[in-house]
Amino acid sequence: MVTTARPKTKRRPGRRRGAETPAQLRARVRKVIARLQQAYPDATCALHHASALELLVATILSAQSTDARVNLVTPALFAKYRTAYDFARADPKVLEQEIHSTGFFRNKTKSLIGMAQALVERHGGRVPDTMDELVQLPGVGRKTANVVLGTWFKKNEGVVVDTHVQRLATLLGWTKEKDPVKIERDLMDLVPRDQWTWLSHTLILHGRRVCIARRPKCEVCVVNRLCPSSRV
Repeated sequence: MVTTARPKTKRRPGRRRGAETPAQLRARVRKVIARLQQAYPDATCALHHASALELLVATILSAQSTDARVNLVTPALFAKYRTAYDFARADPKVLEQEIHSTGFFRNKTKSLIGMAQALVERHGGRVPDTMDELVQLPGVGRKTANVVLGTWFKKNEGVVVDTHVQRLATLLGWTKEKDPVKIERDLMDLVPRDQWTWLSHTLILHGRRVCIARRPKCEVCVVNRLCPSSRV
């Protein structure tokens, strides 16, 4: 019986093995950032807003929801509640129904009204522009504060670590941490401060469009040759 040899196929280049030195990691981070800047030069927050208050409210609503869903809810919400005073006086039962589709509506209603009352009592109805003051507001954590500070006030106080950023930072080998605060610390150490907000928006956008959970499009990813988790 005559057998024929199978044609040899070219093997894709293997990934570098072994731990990177800190210098090698930083060099790779710079290359990744350069490619992402070409792909997403104008990356910005996907939540629709026209004021710091609207962005703060939208960010609170986005927890355990999608920006697209929040953007469907906020036009009518912002037409009715125009100031912190309006939210502070809101009827909880009515507000619950108005934001019901964003999920966790009872907790979010409590946060929105409490946040607005704190703005009225402590800040004359204005949204403060410091991390310390923002995180003292009900329902506002560091992630929400980073969104408002970086997007509206143009202050790079940190990196927004949502599920996309956490996943991509891990896949890129930029962090081994699981805690968002520690992940943020790693990213702040690796990335120049003036790029923190841009990086947040970019990783979120890239995570939605390309590096999709469970079905990443590695073949079209602009950083596939720099990513240790790439499948191509």
